[in-house]
Amino acid sequence: MVIPMKIRIPATSANIGSGFDSLGLALNMYNYVWMEEQEGVEIISLDDTPVPTDKSNLIYQSAQYLYDLCGRRLPGLKIKQLNNIPMARGLGSSSACIVAGLLGANRLLNSPLSTDDLVNIAAVKEGHPDNSTPAILGGLVTAVLDGGKVYKVKQEIMQHMRFAAFIPDFELKTEVARHALPREIAHKDGAYNLARAALMSVSLYSGHFENLRVAAGDKLHQPYRLQYITGASEVFGLSYDLGAYATYISGAGSTLMSIISDQNSGEFEEKARKALDGMGLDKWRIEVLDIDNSGTKVTAS
Repeated sequence: MVIPMKIRIPATSANIGSGFDSLGLALNMYNYVWMEEQEGVEIISLDDTPVPTDKSNLIYQSAQYLYDLCGRRLPGLKIKQLNNIPMARGLGSSSACIVAGLLGANRLLNSPLSTDDLVNIAAVKEGHPDNSTPAILGGLVTAVLDGGKVYKVKQEIMQHMRFAAFIPDFELKTEVARHALPREIAHKDGAYNLARAALMSVSLYSGHFENLRVAAGDKLHQPYRLQYITGASEVFGLSYDLGAYATYISGAGSTLMSIISDQNSGEFEEKARKALDGMGLDKWRIEVLDIDNSGTKVTAS
């Protein structure tokens, strides 16, 4: 008998300023997916988020991919989705779907693949190991995809910090954000980011928060994407005025992420909300989040 699976997948925040396509972390905002084998396809959204209800659904596609990879026939799936991670906002909604499909299918098949196998497959399928890897493993992840394999280091972050997500009321599609990037960069810009990405990773882990603002500096993607996020410059300035350690574009955007102290996170949120309303950005959401160190969880439903 095939037991239905429940999958909990965390949101992710990738790039973290300077760590373009290499640094990412998981956050305690979750999508939930219930999955079971059946004849035919039945896909239900449990909230008001419209999702494809046929085989083009990304969760279904990812599950089908794994079944094919394992040489097993997929008769069909019943999938129920609860979508708390907003789509096309730079918080890993696509990664969450891919990871849910792969890990759920693996469990339905009695776990023929290891976690490392799934990390590699997810990164190849998603294209960005800084999104898919922390979604699976949790924590702060430094990752490189090379030859179909993810070389990674996961660090559990227990320091006194929280993450304030400024979520606009508009999407920024990844393909648009990618198209904005130049085909070539100056050598000095590469060196600028390399130094800061290394500083970001070790400073987050070690608690040297005084380094984070400099470490979040970037010349590879943020200068080119800010033009697509109306109000971004104002939010950057606001967050630093309120004492944020660092602010950066989460993933490809449109969400802006501020790293803040857990000691005054409530005050930060209250003042930021008031300021956003005064700036005419009243439709933006603010979500104050913690890091998720455990990653995706798959359990019997």
